Amino acid sequence: MKWLFKAVWLWLDDRVGISVLLKPMKHIAPHDAKWWYVFGTATMIAFIVQVATGVALAFSFIPSSSQAYETLVFITNDAPFGNFLRGLHYYGASAMVLMIGAHMAQTFLFGSYKFPREMTWATGVLLLSFTLGMGFTGQLLRWDQTAAWSVVVAAEQAGRVPLIGNALAHFILGGETIGGATLSRFFAIHVFVLPGIMFAFIGLHLWLVLRHGISEPPVAGKVVDPETYRKEYEELLEKSGRPFWPDLAWRDVIFGTALILAVALLAFFIGPPALDKPPDPSVLDADPRPDWYLLWYFALLALMPAKIEGYLMILVPLFIGMLLLITPVLNHKGERASSRRPWAIAVVLLSVIMIGSLWIAGQRSPWSPNFQALPLTEKVIGASSGPPFAGGQLFHDKACLNCHLIQGFGGRRGPDLTYIGDKLTRDNIVIRIVNGGGNMPAFGSSLKPQELDALVAFLESRKRPIRPQDQVPPAQK
Repeated sequence: MKWLFKAVWLWLDDRVGISVLLKPMKHIAPHDAKWWYVFGTATMIAFIVQVATGVALAFSFIPSSSQAYETLVFITNDAPFGNFLRGLHYYGASAMVLMIGAHMAQTFLFGSYKFPREMTWATGVLLLSFTLGMGFTGQLLRWDQTAAWSVVVAAEQAGRVPLIGNALAHFILGGETIGGATLSRFFAIHVFVLPGIMFAFIGLHLWLVLRHGISEPPVAGKVVDPETYRKEYEELLEKSGRPFWPDLAWRDVIFGTALILAVALLAFFIGPPALDKPPDPSVLDADPRPDWYLLWYFALLALMPAKIEGYLMILVPLFIGMLLLITPVLNHKGERASSRRPWAIAVVLLSVIMIGSLWIAGQRSPWSPNFQALPLTEKVIGASSGPPFAGGQLFHDKACLNCHLIQGFGGRRGPDLTYIGDKLTRDNIVIRIVNGGGNMPAFGSSLKPQELDALVAFLESRKRPIRPQDQVPPAQK
């Protein structure tokens, strides 16, 4: 039996050349390339998961503005394993973003972008941008309320580009307004254009890794000199190099398997994000927000000053992209150890802190009204009848609670009014309600006199409780 398998293998290898295809797996790498080096392979595994699950979902998805939402509902609720597949695709995208981010951070901290791997770094930067593009376009294919408004935001941002802005916005929308052509366009970009580009760049990236080798772990005091580095690297491989397969790849196999298992468990027990309402751009009380890995950028756009947001929308992504691409040009030699490059550690930490802070801000979205604010209870209002109680109900019915907080309930777009009775007099409260100001509309023409009195009575009652130690004895008054 053994000779039969050997004969079959030799025949297939002679006709197909399997051993030639597997030759790159025998690539010699530094023996101490250990757990820090698994993130690149993990990113490729996550991409394979995305391709496999995306193909499976495409069998049932119909890229039509009149049917896309219904087919997603069908996939989620009725198709065999449909909900699980959507979960795999969603968490696979999250895993891919996390892994490529960790891979780039490790590459930057280890100084692996230096000579002769400048182009390897550049292709990685482009793959990062394509990954984020895949995430954004994939979200739009859900074709719910969030997707519709996200397309509007994308077109608005593209429209700010000088000279070609209108043409870009027209291309994104597939016309003058959002519609069926928009969905078809994003489906083609997500399913055909971006994956094709990514396959090409992944191939180029892997070829560059094979050509220049996996960078050895940095050692403090050992600098990169373009004139001598190649010779030193070859000597290192001859002395202590190991074939990637099977000597070093077992760590990649373990980590990749754990990654797939984590994605599968999340997909099975938590499932994909719930679909929003069907798309309707005429509904203005929507609260669209992107998936978590783009939420920080959503917050950045929302926090930009209105007077300069048109410039920042274009310049900030362009500046970040150009800075990443020219990093190897500006710093292609010298120390690689992060202990000798504290500025590199600071850059990574500041990037994590910035993205994390913006993510928290995006999660809270204080600039967006809370359209799901529930009516205030009697306990929060502090009364069960009379003008303050009626005013508390009106505070919700007139949508004041959408923008203002009362004891932690409501929105954060406007000031917290929990203790507004301690800050403003009755006359000042009336002036603010009647005339509005800033982003607050004027309610003078939409309130009846008794409604205004009730609202004022409610807001006047919003005062801090008097503590016993703050009370003044009658003899001292």
